[in-house]
Amino acid sequence: DTLYPKDLKKRALVNQRLYFDAGTLFQRFADLYYPMFFGGAPLDEEKKKKLDEAFGFLETFLHTNKCVAGDTYTLADISVVVTVSTAEVVGYDVSKYPKVTAWLAEAKTSLPGYEVNQKGVEAFKGMVDFLTKKH
Repeated sequence: DTLYPKDLKKRALVNQRLYFDAGTLFQRFADLYYPMFFGGAPLDEEKKKKLDEAFGFLETFLHTNKCVAGDTYTLADISVVVTVSTAEVVGYDVSKYPKVTAWLAEAKTSLPGYEVNQKGVEAFKGMVDFLTKKH
């Protein structure tokens, strides 16, 4: 019940945050970084502004909640932590968002299963470094 609440209002918020991650946060991450990683494109400042805006939304969510969709970890935290930690490892400046930074630091030590995500983040970073010749 904690990860995906039975209470309909709480569940609706979790669903909204899951859609936010899939349709906004991750999408803007991919729009900015994938052309750079997989096609050698230069940094697109307009796409970076869109990603900054998405991180700003997340910062706002975390001003009123300890976690992404309330005061306890939910599936939304598991989803969003993947996007945020991946952005961080490839050089996105998460520190501009103090609530996001604090939430991420806490999630790295207390979100159940985070170590599985960390392995994936490290593998992704290795691939990016190889593709962009940073090895």
